[in-house]
Amino acid sequence: MRALVRAFDRFLCRATGVFEFCDDPECLLRLQWARAPRDLTLSDGARVRTGAPVLMIHLWNEHLPHPGANGPDLQWAARIHRMLRHSLGEVARWLAEQLEGHRVEAIGGITVLAFSADGRPIPLIRHLGFDVFPYRRALGRFGEFWENFYTWAIMWTFNPASLQGRSLLRLRRAEIWMSRETFLHRYGPDRIPKSPQ
Repeated sequence: MRALVRAFDRFLCRATGVFEFCDDPECLLRLQWARAPRDLTLSDGARVRTGAPVLMIHLWNEHLPHPGANGPDLQWAARIHRMLRHSLGEVARWLAEQLEGHRVEAIGGITVLAFSADGRPIPLIRHLGFDVFPYRRALGRFGEFWENFYTWAIMWTFNPASLQGRSLLRLRRAEIWMSRETFLHRYGPDRIPKSPQ
């Protein structure tokens, strides 16, 4: 079953244009060129109009470190934090070198990492500099169920311990966004963190 989920994930990535931009085993992110789904007003004052070019970030599931036998702990969380900062630095370096990257107005994504298993906000995403917005599902509750099912299957396949305390029907998503200017200022080439140990 896990092999089937892995194969479907690879197919979905190819079909939606999600790509690997580097070969760093410490990188937790893949990328996708996209268009802003709606108007956004970000905390730095930037305004992104519907349809503007954006860069979407996606977790690179195969690179996620596995928690210990007792599930996620502080040591695991600290490693994830270091790897995410390193990965965002790699994205900034890559974006600054891309001709198409100069047109990008914001960097964003959709994640379940903004909320804990009991639905409380997790400070990590805002600590990384992203604005957090409610996720607007295109297909309502029907779409929510299938997105939750897919996310649960991905977590079960690549990192089963991360499901601890999480219910299929209670997974919550959020949109996260940062303007290109703020992203490059925060993570740009002269600020790239050292590779995590």
